[in-house]
Amino acid sequence: MSAERTVATSSGELRQHQQDPAAAVVVAPREALARRVGHGSRRPARQQAMVWPLLAVDGAAAALGVCAYAAYASGSGSAWSSAVLWPTAPWTLVSWAAAMALLATAVVALHAHGGLYRTTRMPRVLDELPALGGRVAVAWCVTATCAASLSGLPVLPPLAPLASPSAVPLLTACAAHCALSALGRALVYRRFRRALTRGPRPVLVLGHGPRARAVATALLRQPRCGMRPVGVVCDPADLAAQGQDTGPGLPVLCTVDELQRAAIQNDIRTVLIATGRTDSREHWLPALRALGCDLWELAPVDAPARHQHVAGFPCRPLPPGGPLRTSLRKRALDVLVSAALLVVAAPVLLVCAALLRALEGPGIVFRQERVGKGGRPFTLLKFRTHRPADPQEAATRWSVADEHRMSAYCRFLRRTSLDELPQLWNVLRGDMSLVGPRPERPYFVAQFSQKYPDYAHRHRMPTGITGLAQIHGLRGDTSIEDRCRFDNTYIDSWSFWQDLCILLRTVGCLVRHSGS
Repeated sequence: MSAERTVATSSGELRQHQQDPAAAVVVAPREALARRVGHGSRRPARQQAMVWPLLAVDGAAAALGVCAYAAYASGSGSAWSSAVLWPTAPWTLVSWAAAMALLATAVVALHAHGGLYRTTRMPRVLDELPALGGRVAVAWCVTATCAASLSGLPVLPPLAPLASPSAVPLLTACAAHCALSALGRALVYRRFRRALTRGPRPVLVLGHGPRARAVATALLRQPRCGMRPVGVVCDPADLAAQGQDTGPGLPVLCTVDELQRAAIQNDIRTVLIATGRTDSREHWLPALRALGCDLWELAPVDAPARHQHVAGFPCRPLPPGGPLRTSLRKRALDVLVSAALLVVAAPVLLVCAALLRALEGPGIVFRQERVGKGGRPFTLLKFRTHRPADPQEAATRWSVADEHRMSAYCRFLRRTSLDELPQLWNVLRGDMSLVGPRPERPYFVAQFSQKYPDYAHRHRMPTGITGLAQIHGLRGDTSIEDRCRFDNTYIDSWSFWQDLCILLRTVGCLVRHSGS
């Protein structure tokens, strides 16, 4: 599983390069490496513009819905005043506050799961009213069920007001809740649309020929759509084949450098894709995603029945790439498993460290700079099984010199992968993940990124202790190109279940003593 033990098929070229003093390369500092390997992520400024107002609206609507239920169920103004506004018992106020918190939590969770906090292009409350009403109704049912389950526990506030609700008050409160939530969201959306109309967001149109020209022209004629085209992105070959401009007086961007400069100078946050699933489009998507742009696909062939439109063109948000699909489940798995393994393996760690200290002397932990997600360096931890001649050798030599002189105990640590156990601390800290592409040293990242075009794409996801390439035997004297292909396949097809399967297969490899 160790990255320093995986060798490319061109390892002879690497060793020849290492033996040439003139070819020595000084390892770049952390800041320079981060700029070279990854462009970083520019998150859209307006992506979270409505999230907090919508959360406030939904919370307030939930609280007022509970108040409406209490007012209706009380049956009279005097009962309402005595039971709610001026409770005679302290627990009564606590009971209603607990009911409000429970309902608000259920509503926010259901809305978040249904995507009602995702920023759409020009949001309108009527488009989401069916989903809004359905989730509010489910939230009330969940709250009533939880209240009935918890009201019998003496240590909790009495939730009896919602433990056995009547049908008419419950329906009335649910309708009032839905109406208040829709009204609040309509006000938030109206303010957002007015802001877009006053200051339309600059966009780029990805495409060529009549299609891109038609989209750019329509956007210029429809300022109320909230978008203002500032350029067209296309390949030089496509532009030469058309023999004409691709936009109404708009600049044409034909290289990644031009795209990056235009995106930074014009604060581009949105790109409209007016081309099909072609090689030209796939050529631009990594650069656009690296810039943190929202990608909208116009008139896709497989567009769902429910879609939005831009100046009359049907559109949909393009799903993000592999690393953006990863969720909190992956991080939760890393934290739980790494913490548990550190506790369980603590005696093994202590024994290994004590024996290593007694046999090899001081300096039992080996620290080395590796490249992680987004090209950010971090310090990887291992048990020291060999002492390189100098730091330059450790950073730039693929195979450690005089590796055959390692003691039998150090070879045992490597063969059983026990020297990798300290990396569980890297996982717990968030430097790495349990499953992901193996991290490599900056010197070789620079070399492999130039030699293999897809190598840098491995840094879209946190690096890992094990991965899809490792369980397929890509350790030792194997191809970097094959490893790169397996790593990118893992990222593009990531799933929580796949991580579990890789971890189980890794355990099987360790049991069979096939560790490298």
